[in-house]
Amino acid sequence: MDIIFYHPTFDNAYWIKTLSAALPGARVREWKRGDNEPADYALVWHPPVEMLQGRNLKAVFALGAGVDSILSKLKAHPEMLAESIPLFRLEDTGMGQQMQEYAVSQVLHWFRRFDDYQALKKQARWEPLADYPREEFTIGILGAGVLGSKVAEALAPWGFPLRCWSRTRKSYPGVTSFAGKEELPQFLQGTRVLINLLPNTAETVGIINKDLISQLADNSYLMNLARGVHVVEADLLAALESGKLKGAMLDVYSKEPLPADNALWAHPRVAMTPHIAAVTRPAEAIDYIARTISQLEKGEQVTGQVDRQRGY
Repeated sequence: MDIIFYHPTFDNAYWIKTLSAALPGARVREWKRGDNEPADYALVWHPPVEMLQGRNLKAVFALGAGVDSILSKLKAHPEMLAESIPLFRLEDTGMGQQMQEYAVSQVLHWFRRFDDYQALKKQARWEPLADYPREEFTIGILGAGVLGSKVAEALAPWGFPLRCWSRTRKSYPGVTSFAGKEELPQFLQGTRVLINLLPNTAETVGIINKDLISQLADNSYLMNLARGVHVVEADLLAALESGKLKGAMLDVYSKEPLPADNALWAHPRVAMTPHIAAVTRPAEAIDYIARTISQLEKGEQVTGQVDRQRGY
């Protein structure tokens, strides 16, 4: 079989060598402009239209958990990828553990009031603070897919009230599940820490706005680990200024890299990382891709296929 590979920043030589070893007999090559030779599978990240256009592929694999860059290109260029060609995303491949580390560390940072102690340090003030009641420190996870379930699993042993919200109801141990637009207000009421892990779809763009934030508990926190387009940044800043939100931890932004003049940089109650909450781990990703291609070749059932209508 022939596999074409394209990623603008990955170590292509490593990926091609390791994929070739994982799929004996497969011919793996780096795709370059002008390459119109036959291929059975394509492994891509932000692919140029011409890479996929007109190819009779068995499947396309996005080299990350999100597929919004491909789906957005398909809206403008529907001919890029025929509807009959399956599109797969990396469901976990090490990302779940990274999201767990990020979410648990930040929740505990807020719960133990380390943000307040750092603010006091700047004032040279020695002032022990009252603990937050654990039973009132409710954590709500927006998005209850693979990564959302992993984050809930990691937070469960700490004894916080846990809830999740998604398009369809889930059943996770120790987690109260809310589903659909009609249950979103109930999910938000009393939520003290909101962790966003929603997929990027037409319905979720701008979902974290003034109206949604107003329904959270007072002095709540926001952690955005999904996509920057989910958050209306002006509404976030206004909520921080009013005190409705006590703090925010952001890994993703409406524009990346974040422009130097963006007000988020200077806000004292906004902590930030440069889209590193969970990155693709090559060994795990290659293992998943090789295994899935082998299953497809045998006609077996596989996981990770994207529903293009839902967007994930």
